[in-house]
Amino acid sequence: MLRVAITGPESTGKTTLSRQLAAHYHTTWAPEYARAYLEEKGPSYTLPDLEEIARGQLREEEQAAAEAQAQGHAVFFCDTDLLVIKVWAEHAFGHCPDWILQRIGQQLYDLALLLNVDLPWEPDPLREHPHLRQHFFQVYQQALVDQKANFSIISGALDQRFEQARQLVDELLGR
Repeated sequence: MLRVAITGPESTGKTTLSRQLAAHYHTTWAPEYARAYLEEKGPSYTLPDLEEIARGQLREEEQAAAEAQAQGHAVFFCDTDLLVIKVWAEHAFGHCPDWILQRIGQQLYDLALLLNVDLPWEPDPLREHPHLRQHFFQVYQQALVDQKANFSIISGALDQRFEQARQLVDELLGR
């Protein structure tokens, strides 16, 4: 089964695209665990919180993978990935826990879709850095290059993003 990660800075449409792709391919998607965690605990967080969020994200991915496999699907989607936790931890705390870095090296995706920052910023109490979106985009891009990940940059309006992503996933599926 193929894993596709939707990654990138805040307010770039990751959740919207994850939902659209899962609906289009009639499969599952792993929601961003951080959102549920922070909605319950509040917007302040510590490094141990980020570690719990990372564990929760892994659980969400494994649950989505198991459901997709049980239903006989060829692909499923992940709304964010541990790379998001790495970038977040390094920015907020100056480092990322080693076990997360190790899991990033092990948690390979068949395709990563890096969402560009060309959508307007949408305020949200859980979003932090509207002025650093381009910086973070470059950090994500470099990390994916360093990982030698199979990734593509997705840009444009929401409908254009969906069409670009759909074409890439169709290629991945051999359609």
